[in-house]
Amino acid sequence: MLQLPKPTQTPKNLASLNEAYEICRQITAKYSKTFYLGTLLMPPEKRQAIWAIYVWCRRTDELVDGPQAQFTTPETLKRWQENLETVFSGYPLDDADVALVDTIQRFPLKIEPFQDMIAGQQMDLYRSRYETFEELKLYCYRVAGTVGLMSSAVLGIDGKNSRVPWQQDQDVYIPKEEAVALGIANQLTNILRDVGEDAQRGRIYLPLEDLEKFDYTQEDLFKGVIDERWQALMSFQIQRARYYYKESEKGIRYLCPDSRWPVWSALMLYQGILDAIEANNYDVFTKRAFVPTSKKILYLPVAWLRAQAL
Repeated sequence: MLQLPKPTQTPKNLASLNEAYEICRQITAKYSKTFYLGTLLMPPEKRQAIWAIYVWCRRTDELVDGPQAQFTTPETLKRWQENLETVFSGYPLDDADVALVDTIQRFPLKIEPFQDMIAGQQMDLYRSRYETFEELKLYCYRVAGTVGLMSSAVLGIDGKNSRVPWQQDQDVYIPKEEAVALGIANQLTNILRDVGEDAQRGRIYLPLEDLEKFDYTQEDLFKGVIDERWQALMSFQIQRARYYYKESEKGIRYLCPDSRWPVWSALMLYQGILDAIEANNYDVFTKRAFVPTSKKILYLPVAWLRAQAL
């Protein structure tokens, strides 16, 4: 673990550990209802840790997408990086950090995915377009694939289930690529759901090479044109996202048994947003795609069965 000198001034009157985790729970429940539902299926200790990680990720994202984003500079992100290093040295700087420091102590979290996420926010400071999918994929890894790696440290690996008798002397398989794939799939889903909102901010996350491939222009997107070209383009993007969901599924069986159901549930619930986009006839300009609560409940038993059988 990275070691830094103890800060000369430690903030006073920080929240207690229970209060800090409750703060993280409330923020997660408020801003990510689908994700929060999946965490409720986890054991309490893992659930709380995921909340702490989510809140740090959200705070990081808000530096470039939140209400005060216009004031964010490279220096802002540099200071955030320094704060991260302090937290990983065991010294919380605010209430939410109290929960994150405890999570770092309880689970084998590494600082690198957190640093990579900050690098993703740096991309948002100077980029509002991506020419190719490879460029976009790097961005998706940094802002979301990293979350898969962070979460994996909490979810845990079932060493007994990942090796057959004749492989007992081999290293336990850790599904890092699958964890990253799930993060990329989730981010691609976010991008497709939020096309209209991003356009209002002058941002286009769909690869420009794909727009060209379907003869759909940036001007069409800013005007919210929905026609056969747009439908074909969106169908192509949705299939790409589903590919990454499929790749991520291969890693779930390696997780600890108490993590498989929540991960299957979260995956299916989030993937359901793609179905909602299709049901809305690919209108992501005037309609927000979401999974109704009644349908979320129906996903849970199916996810449980997959967790047992796959």
